[in-house]
Amino acid sequence: MAEFLVKVADERGNLTQQVESGYSEAEVRERFTSQGFLVYWVKPKSILSGGAVRGKRVRPSTFLIFNQQFLTLLKAGLPILGSLDLLIKRQKDNYFRSLLQNVRERVKGGELLSEAFSAQNVFPKIYTTTLMAGEKSGNMEEVLTRYISFQRLTLTFKKKLLVSLVYPTLLVSVVLIMFVFLVTYVVPQFAKLYQDLNAQLPSITVIMLSIGTHAQQYAPVGVVVLGLLLFLFWRWKATDKGKAWIDKMLLGIPMVGDILIKHQVATFSRMLSTLLLGGMPLVPCLETAGASMSSTKVVNGIRNASVRVREGQSLAYSLEQQKIFPELSVEMIEVGESTGALPAMLTSVAEFYEEDVQTALGAAMALIEPAILIVMAVFVGGILISLYLPIFSLGSNIH
Repeated sequence: MAEFLVKVADERGNLTQQVESGYSEAEVRERFTSQGFLVYWVKPKSILSGGAVRGKRVRPSTFLIFNQQFLTLLKAGLPILGSLDLLIKRQKDNYFRSLLQNVRERVKGGELLSEAFSAQNVFPKIYTTTLMAGEKSGNMEEVLTRYISFQRLTLTFKKKLLVSLVYPTLLVSVVLIMFVFLVTYVVPQFAKLYQDLNAQLPSITVIMLSIGTHAQQYAPVGVVVLGLLLFLFWRWKATDKGKAWIDKMLLGIPMVGDILIKHQVATFSRMLSTLLLGGMPLVPCLETAGASMSSTKVVNGIRNASVRVREGQSLAYSLEQQKIFPELSVEMIEVGESTGALPAMLTSVAEFYEEDVQTALGAAMALIEPAILIVMAVFVGGILISLYLPIFSLGSNIH
């Protein structure tokens, strides 16, 4: 169990703040609410207050291993409570263990497993929906097997994307560090040298020396201002307006927007296929898969499409009206609907666009990496030429 700072008000309006032990923020909040208190907030104790810092998410790899072990125990004939007991004892992640303990207590108290996981407000909605489908159909092992396959493929896809971005990220980082070092340290040293020589300097050198001197002088202020701007931007991008603006900007970038849309289509198709194979109706599956998307435009589009499907229109036509999904994906979904093999066709759509994203990302990286090197050569070369130009001039005058 972890410790939380809790701020509540009683029926008379008296505010109190106290430390309370619990399995999760949701569990502590529900406990005080059931006692008639108005809960203002529940926060994990920080390092300053003597507690441990808890993460807000379970690592995907840890969650995958848990589900694999959970499925193995269920197949071996162990009941859900017994399986949870064994896995809680073996779990090394303290935060995840506390969540599982709360899940166990809820299941022991009569809640469904899907409800217990959903109450933690941490696990993906597709997971809790999958569990609910297994509970309704009485085939928990089959739906868990499908979800684990979905998890594996998703993690593999994400790892491939991250690996593709490692080299460009390192390259950009090195360029920025080199540029900052040249401007804030090397250029001011040359400024001191030329000041001692009292030589006539070219205009480009004077401009560069002025930039370097001012950059070094105001570097601490610049770091503070940059940090403040980054903090404000981080807070702003978490708002609905910020998310929508950033999403619109990214989707509007040539090549980048196309890759992002294809990635969203692949993720959505695989999620929807997994949920449909679990026996859930189409509309709830659409709503669950759509809410899991990261793009605001895609989320809104799928929400509108689910409304049309609820009204009786086909999935392919409803998605086509949103003008978001690529035409090929809509055509494939239409074929799946007409042949009664929608889940299988959605899996094909996911595989096709996952491969397409990998290919497009590889092509983009092949263009971006040389572009970064060219930019680096221009900037660094320009700085060095501006600094050494007076030295060349002095050398020619000596002869």
